Amino acid sequence: MTTIQTPPIRDLTTIHPDPSSGLTLIKNISIPLKASPLPIRANVYIPLPPSSSSDPTIPQKRYPVLVTYGPYGKDIPYSTFFAGSFAEVNPEHKSKYSAWETPDPVYWCREGYVVVRADERGLGQSPGLLDTMSRGTSECFFDVVEWCAEQEWSTGKVGLLGVSYYAGSQWRVAARRPKGLAAIVPWEGMSDYYRDRCRHGGIFSNKFINIWWERQVLTNQYGRAGRSKITFPPDGPGARGQEETIEGNLPEEVLVANRKDQTKDNEANQFRDDEYYASKEFRLEDIEVPVLSVANWGGILLHLRGNVEGYTHAGSKLKYLRFITGRHDLPFYYSEEVELQKSFLGAFLKGEDTVGWSQPGKVAPVTVTLRKGNVGFNDAEKERVYAKREESAWPIPRTQYTKFFLTPDLGLSRSKHNGAPERVGYKALGTLANQQVVQFTSQPFEEETEITGHIVAYLCVSAVPEGDDPNTDIDLFLTLRHLDSAGKEIFYTGTAGDPVPLCKGWLRVSNRKVHEENPKHRSWLPHREYLSTDVLPVNAGEVYGVDVEMWPTNVVVEPGNRIVLEVSSGDTQGSGIFQHNSEIDRPPSKFAGQNFIHFGGGLGNCVTLPIIPPK
Repeated sequence: MTTIQTPPIRDLTTIHPDPSSGLTLIKNISIPLKASPLPIRANVYIPLPPSSSSDPTIPQKRYPVLVTYGPYGKDIPYSTFFAGSFAEVNPEHKSKYSAWETPDPVYWCREGYVVVRADERGLGQSPGLLDTMSRGTSECFFDVVEWCAEQEWSTGKVGLLGVSYYAGSQWRVAARRPKGLAAIVPWEGMSDYYRDRCRHGGIFSNKFINIWWERQVLTNQYGRAGRSKITFPPDGPGARGQEETIEGNLPEEVLVANRKDQTKDNEANQFRDDEYYASKEFRLEDIEVPVLSVANWGGILLHLRGNVEGYTHAGSKLKYLRFITGRHDLPFYYSEEVELQKSFLGAFLKGEDTVGWSQPGKVAPVTVTLRKGNVGFNDAEKERVYAKREESAWPIPRTQYTKFFLTPDLGLSRSKHNGAPERVGYKALGTLANQQVVQFTSQPFEEETEITGHIVAYLCVSAVPEGDDPNTDIDLFLTLRHLDSAGKEIFYTGTAGDPVPLCKGWLRVSNRKVHEENPKHRSWLPHREYLSTDVLPVNAGEVYGVDVEMWPTNVVVEPGNRIVLEVSSGDTQGSGIFQHNSEIDRPPSKFAGQNFIHFGGGLGNCVTLPIIPPK
């Protein structure tokens, strides 16, 4: 058991009535934990009584509670954490209390909610072991939810609402079924730590984790000296200017002992049966509360898959999946999206169901945003032309899974290539700037065609290594692209407003074993366990047929446009900061050389696209 060193813990709660904002802030309240003497610290924002003669420190009524629990600093203003983003936030959700990826307290208190913003264990003003996304910190979140339900200002109904980390944590705590939890809204939030975030197809997604850890987490560790003075360019998300630890600073050696470093742990562990990953497991099927899972088509390297699979496997009787577009940081605050949040939360936290969320079958389970046309990227106004359509289920029941076969002349054809054996090669490894790729391009589509859902590619591959290391392996990086009638690629809005393709997929060929016996295995989404016991050999020159999961996508392909399947051995355009370039995970001695895709002689390569016929 890790021994946590802290200064003496004191009660330093302060109360700040703020009539101009319509709330009372109870700052640094200590929430007790069942399994630890160390508290979780939170800010509580309570609607201010309308009567000026009332004592503002005593609530005049009880309210439902919205809770966020995360690492980014409950006391760091959004304007400091990411000034460029805050400048673009819907003005209705901008206040001095606004914080990155969380609901604005001024707005939600005005709507009749108490807002509780808690610092995760080991971060901000919460002492303890810093171990992000772990079972232990989720158990602390469990205690926070139950505490909120029992307070004198609470109706006993608790809802979870937040983006990204503040969404991913919702899946984990909801599966533990804390008393009082009434509904969750995971807005762009991964649900599978291994598959969605850390190891895409078994390949370590190191660059984002490194940046995230250094800029957004480590700088905010409890007890870190000089937190209030931390600055770093360029503009972008980061825990700048957190208040100093209220109990005082800790020595560097103690800070190191008080944390689990996500960058090191992910590099050192490769498989889901490693204790590191196994300790973070939970069952989505254990979630019972109503769920509104909001997935962004542009989140092709982090959250999209998790929102879809979270919705699919959640055990809730009332669950809804909504697909949106736009940047990662802004849509959460759009007026129309906030109205969605309010109606959903009102139904289950206030008993005010204006649209029928609580009535099975009244509200369509799935709402799809249809990406049609070339409207550009990172332009919310232009993206408003995208139509929305309601569906009865996910995947869409009338999906026609259609194979497009790869051909050795770099085509995508409806007909399988049956010629003599051939192969197409490309150099393995490389960097994002000089990655060698092979692109298979379809003929122009003759009629408008919608592609919405899950994609699987089947490839017959081999490797000729550069050296004589017997431990050869192949990393497959796949990208689906969309070309207009002039052959120019159409880009979509990515997480940071960057131009991204339709979707990506990955597989380390030694991890190719598929568990068809698992109930989660589906023809349109092969199920892999990624266990150490599942590793299969990759021998030089030997051909292996592998299914590669690509993340779900949507596009309406117009007549004259084409689809491209791109194959490479590393990151290509559209990866942004979500790159897989760890030399420890991908050593040249194991991966460098020449990779091949094989055709003919009974071998067939294809990508299966989910075609949606008109209703």
